[in-house]
Amino acid sequence: MKKFAGMAVALAGVLLVAPTVFAQGTGAAASGGTNWVAITAGFSMAIASAGCGYAQGKASAAASESMARNPGASGVIQNMLILALVLIESMALYTFATMFIRVK
Repeated sequence: MKKFAGMAVALAGVLLVAPTVFAQGTGAAASGGTNWVAITAGFSMAIASAGCGYAQGKASAAASESMARNPGASGVIQNMLILALVLIESMALYTFATMFIRVK
């Protein structure tokens, strides 16, 4: 019961503070402000780069393991690995292009 009461008090506090956070300011704060598009574009590029790095590492590890298990098929596996790495990298490139389109 104490956890529920604590959560209810925290939720009430957030709901009471939220309208003042999003209220429009006056003067320099209203006209200048923070460029949220640039900030979120940076975060999206970081997330896309992390995802691409992880996916490329997993793909390379799987290809290396499969080439070690079946050396006769290494040519086909290498071609499929190159295709997979190109498609994985395109995710980061599309995010990079979108970032430049959105941030002027």
